[in-house]
Amino acid sequence: MDSLSLDDKPKGYQEYALGDFTLQSGSTIPKASIAYKTFGSSSNPAIIYPTWYSGTIATNEWLIGKDKTLNPDKYYIIIVALFGNGESSSPSNRSDIPKPFPNVTVYDNVKAQYQLVTKELGIKHAKAVLGWSMGAGQTFQWATQYPDFMDYIAPFCGAAKTSLHNQVFLEGVKSALLGPKSAASGGICKGETSSGDKYREWSDEEKTVGLKALGRVYAGWGFSQAFYREKVYETVLGFKGLEDFMIGWWEGWALSKDPENMLVMLHTWQAGDCSAQEPYNGDFKAAMQGIKAKALVLPAKTDLYFPPEDSEIEVENMRPGIGKLAVFPSIWGHWAGGPGDSKDDVKWLDDQLREFFDS
Repeated sequence: MDSLSLDDKPKGYQEYALGDFTLQSGSTIPKASIAYKTFGSSSNPAIIYPTWYSGTIATNEWLIGKDKTLNPDKYYIIIVALFGNGESSSPSNRSDIPKPFPNVTVYDNVKAQYQLVTKELGIKHAKAVLGWSMGAGQTFQWATQYPDFMDYIAPFCGAAKTSLHNQVFLEGVKSALLGPKSAASGGICKGETSSGDKYREWSDEEKTVGLKALGRVYAGWGFSQAFYREKVYETVLGFKGLEDFMIGWWEGWALSKDPENMLVMLHTWQAGDCSAQEPYNGDFKAAMQGIKAKALVLPAKTDLYFPPEDSEIEVENMRPGIGKLAVFPSIWGHWAGGPGDSKDDVKWLDDQLREFFDS
C-alpha cells in the first residue's frame, strides 16, 4: 500500500463548520471552522478544555487519562482549538482569506465554542470548563459570557483580563517576530506596520529569523529565575547547557509554528478582557461578580506574567463563596501549569482538580 500523503492522513481531530462567522469587531471569517476532539461518552458530564497560545489539540491531552481526574470513563471531555492555532480557521490553513487575518478576541473563540458544544454536540450544560494559560482566559470568558452553563471553572496559570505588564511582555514577543520582516508593531492590541501600503508575505528566511527571535524572547518569561538558577533545564529536561536549551527547546518550539498564526493568537491574548462584553461594558468587578460557577483559580508562585497577585484580585472581586485560590508551589514558572513537563506539578494540579470536582 502506498503511504498516505499529508492531505490524506487522519488529522486526529474533527472540524465543525461555523459558516460565515461574525467577530466582535464586526469583521467576518468566511466559511469558518473550529477544530475539536472528544474523549469518553457523551452521556457523561461534559468538561470543556480549550487550547493555549500556540498549542494544538494534541498538546492539551497530557491532563487526560484513566489515571487522571479528567478520566474519559467518567467525563465527556471536549478539547477545543483557538482560532489561529493551525487547526481551527487560521492564516496557515485559510489562504483564501485576505491578509492580515481578522482580529479575533477571546469572546469570539468562546462564542464559536458555544455553538459547537450546543448545536453540534447537543450539550445543554457542562460540569466544568478549565484550561492553562490562554485556556484559562477562555475559561473565565465562558464563566462570564455563559454564566449558567457550567457548575465549575478551573483556570490555571492564566487571567480573566490581560494585565498591562503582560501586554508589554507581548509587545516584545511581537516586535521580535516582526523585526526580520522590516515591520514593527502598530502598538498594543494592533497589528504590524510596514513601509508599503499593501500587506507583504513572509520570505522563508524572515520566518526562520523571526520565529527564532520570538523563541529567545519567550525564553526569559516561560520559566522562573529559580528554574534557571537551579539549572532544571539540565537536571530534568536533559539539555547540555543554556545554549543547547535555547536552541533545542525554545527555538525548536518556535520554528514549529507559523508566524501569522502566532500573531493572530497573540492579538487574542493581548486583548483578553472578559469584561469587554455586555452587560459588563468594561467593568471588571461586575464581570467577576457575574460568575456563578464555583471557581478554583490556580496561579503559579513563580509565574512571571500571570502572578498570584493578579489571581487574588480576581477571586476577591467574585461574590462570596464563589472563588477559591490555590497556588502552585513550584519553581517552573508559567510551565508549572502545563503542558505536562513538570511531573510534580502535574500531580499537584490533578489532585487539586479531583478534590474540587468531588467537593
